[in-house]
Amino acid sequence: MKHERHPFSGSEILGSIDQAVKKDFETNRRILSFEEYLGLVSESPKQHTRGAAQFAVDMMDYFGTETPSDLSGRPGNHHPRFKIFDFPIDGIAPKVVGHEAVQNQLYKTLKAFARQGLNNKLILLHGPNGSAKSSMIHAMMAGLENYSKLPEGALYSFNWVFPLEHYTKGNIGINTYSASKASVTTYARIPDEEIAARVPCDLKDHPLLVIPQEQRKAFLEQLLGPSQAQELWNHLPNYLTKGDLCHRCKQIFDVLITSNGGDFKKILMNIQVERIYFARRYRKGLVTIEPQLHVDAQYQQLSINKNLASLPASLQSLNLFTLTGDLVDGNRGLVEYSDLLKRPIDSFKYLLSACETGAVNVGNTIAYLDTLLLGSANEIQLDAFKEFPDFTSFKARIELIRVPYLLSVSDEKEIYESQLQQIAGEKHVAPHVSWTLALWAVLTRLKKPNSINFPPNVSSLVASLHPLDKAKLYDTGELPNNISPEERKVLRASIAKLRDEYSNVPYYEGRMGASARELKTVLSDASQNPDFPCLSPLAVLREIEELTKRTSEYEFLKQDIKDGYHNAAEFIELVRNEYITRIDREVRDSIGIYDSAQWEDFLKKYVLHISIALKKEKIKNPITGKMEDPDFTLISEFERIVEGPEENREKDAFRQNIISQVGVWALDHPKEPMSYAKVFPEFWRKLEKHYFESQKSLLTQMSDALLVYGTDASDPDSEGGRLAHQTVENMKSKLDYCEGCAREIITFLMQQRY
Repeated sequence: MKHERHPFSGSEILGSIDQAVKKDFETNRRILSFEEYLGLVSESPKQHTRGAAQFAVDMMDYFGTETPSDLSGRPGNHHPRFKIFDFPIDGIAPKVVGHEAVQNQLYKTLKAFARQGLNNKLILLHGPNGSAKSSMIHAMMAGLENYSKLPEGALYSFNWVFPLEHYTKGNIGINTYSASKASVTTYARIPDEEIAARVPCDLKDHPLLVIPQEQRKAFLEQLLGPSQAQELWNHLPNYLTKGDLCHRCKQIFDVLITSNGGDFKKILMNIQVERIYFARRYRKGLVTIEPQLHVDAQYQQLSINKNLASLPASLQSLNLFTLTGDLVDGNRGLVEYSDLLKRPIDSFKYLLSACETGAVNVGNTIAYLDTLLLGSANEIQLDAFKEFPDFTSFKARIELIRVPYLLSVSDEKEIYESQLQQIAGEKHVAPHVSWTLALWAVLTRLKKPNSINFPPNVSSLVASLHPLDKAKLYDTGELPNNISPEERKVLRASIAKLRDEYSNVPYYEGRMGASARELKTVLSDASQNPDFPCLSPLAVLREIEELTKRTSEYEFLKQDIKDGYHNAAEFIELVRNEYITRIDREVRDSIGIYDSAQWEDFLKKYVLHISIALKKEKIKNPITGKMEDPDFTLISEFERIVEGPEENREKDAFRQNIISQVGVWALDHPKEPMSYAKVFPEFWRKLEKHYFESQKSLLTQMSDALLVYGTDASDPDSEGGRLAHQTVENMKSKLDYCEGCAREIITFLMQQRY
């Protein structure tokens, strides 16, 4: 058999890769001489003189913000969302759902560091277990890593490069050049085989630190001009205005400056500027420190290193040391202290001086750092830490940022949505699984409002809020049905105050409740339950029932029940009823014997005709063109169905309230078309109920047909059989049900409600 020849040979393929790598190397300016680097600085001085905090701020600005459509209408949430917290940026960090307020607080803290020129605090994200603290830090790391690969995020450090002896004459390799090498002005780009020794800077320090500190400002004035240099100097981090070389680089610099009689230009020949890239996987500028018992940097002598034997003679006499460890690896980037407060206090006391001065004592030297320090801790650990005698000292060097559990059902739902199919495996996932988990989780986290924290006209309203009412209010702004239009207006205006009620107390809202981690386990168990052919809300509710029995394992299950709040077991029934209402609507829509748009049209006509009636005007008949009285038959029919008042005086007030509600909704949603179903959800439900009560016998026939649907006893030609088949098919094609879970929920609905 003749094989078709590949159009490219192996050498051609390797050649194309070689060209691509070389092009990338040159485009990204991976290796530069010091003079070439100064060219970059003069072109973009602010970009190439950033500290770690400003680099992080620029990174967040570069990837940008957005106000997602689902947030724009969410009450009390007016914070932009930073895109770096979305998945994926590096393919590893998970998406951070919600927490826009936390994102903005983190951003403001970083901007404050940049303005001060010093990262003088450790940012400690604290909250309950599983509230996304580590995920936020890892998303920051992912953003920094990706940004460092872009032209806008270019970062540079430097190496000391010493050529082979034939490049030079003399004992140190930098004094006089042979005629053949007279044109060499820098060793930065000489071939690797011509290099005798390359000594990198352990701390990956900024190349400008090679300029002596006392000469640095004058140097920038010569490079950029006095006015631009002064403006830049005012915004430089302390790391660049007051910092100096690391111990080893300073030793090398001092020897070279002596050997060359103070000729600074000759020293710069040995400087090779190299672009650096952050990489969490390889611990380059991004480091996670787990709880452990030792200082996070070490100082040791360079002993077994071939570079030492190849150094010029003058340098070989030095006792050169190397810095290693987590803080060294993370310099100029970000260091994460995971579960910081699980470590013994003495093991991180050094952070007090590190934050205050930007330096840490390591062995016989002081390492000057430009590093963002972020940590995480749960509330129990933080409470214990606050009792520690030295907490006041630490508090001055720690920026506390609270990361509570999510209180929005829509946000919480998103956490599980992306993982459903992976967890379910081969099982079909029925609709509303993630919503069921999310609603129950949020209900367990809510606290009862305290009426004394609100003005008199609001106190009774908030005191009467049921947990389900509060959850809906936080999520979509949906108001309780049993309050007047004026009360609705007052309550809507109080949502922000309601959200902030417990923000300044230790046991804030969102500190206690079910964790997303625990509910992912519930989801996994539900997917493996053999009693349910699909991963469905009914399977999830079964597993939640089992969870609530384990009161000794979870603190949120031990809370005292207060007017319906903290009643985790009762919340299951609440969620089940809400679920029944949802599937009731879906089954009705899927039956196909009515068009739900008719209720919207009925409501619209009713509002129009009562508006005409209240103004005592006439309306034009669209067919005859004559001016006629409003349709009082339509008005009476509507008010009978929705159980409106019967007394004439009460009728006028009832109708006036409806017109007022329409006006209020239009003012609150100026860019949205009028939706009567949203303005009057209670009327919508009563209209549907009225219709389906009249169709109850038909629904019963369908339910009976479903019991034998697909068996030998079924009669597909009967009215109930045809309706059952049509309903199941509509649910499969329009709502993503499979036949098994469609039949399951219809049967469940009929048992529970009809």
